[in-house]
Amino acid sequence: VLKVLSRIDSILRSPRAPPLLYRRSKGPVQNYIKENGQEYGFEHLPLTIEMWADQLTALKDLHKSLRKLSLELVPWHTADPQDNRESIRVEDLQFIVDAILEEIENKEKNSQTASLPTLFAIVSHFQKLFDVTSLNGVYPRMNEVYTKLGEMTNAMRNLHELLQLDSSAPPTVVVDTVGKLCDVINENMTEQVQQLLGTQDIRSIISKLEEHECFFPPFQALIQDLLCLLEISNLDDILPAVRNLK
Repeated sequence: VLKVLSRIDSILRSPRAPPLLYRRSKGPVQNYIKENGQEYGFEHLPLTIEMWADQLTALKDLHKSLRKLSLELVPWHTADPQDNRESIRVEDLQFIVDAILEEIENKEKNSQTASLPTLFAIVSHFQKLFDVTSLNGVYPRMNEVYTKLGEMTNAMRNLHELLQLDSSAPPTVVVDTVGKLCDVINENMTEQVQQLLGTQDIRSIISKLEEHECFFPPFQALIQDLLCLLEISNLDDILPAVRNLK
């Protein structure tokens, strides 16, 4: 018995045992046994062993709870080599926890993969946006959209460069800049027409145009007759041909 108690006492005193498990009695009454001059105190052993028994029982309950959780999260992990054991070890609980953690990590990695209903919703949304009536028309319309997008991207890039705009300028800025440029061109064109016709009055411009409209048809007919009569095809050859007739 002394050897057994001595063995238990050495286990409780070992560095591996939790520090609160072994406490020497400090009261006036100490239960101890001396053997070969060595003192052993055993008054703490019943409480310690009772606590260990409670912990082992709680370990079984924890194992049952983890098994239920495992069946919910990873039901395909049904093979548990420790199910038939009377005693439950910490390694058994760690095995279940590791299996659950591994499944959670795999779900997080695969969360980027869209499910079949999600893919179906994406295709249906594309059909609505781009007026595709059948699944067979999805790929051709995708190619068409991709081509048009590339053309518009290149056009916008060229406009940014021609108009000396920053590449981050939105399309609205590009349109406004083109509109202003067109206004400037139209104003310059109006000024050039006014200078050409020698008038600043719109009514005078209309009169000038009407005069030209009356003059040019007969003049064009005369020129055509001269070209036919002189048997030439170029206006620059009319004067030399007339001089030769002298």
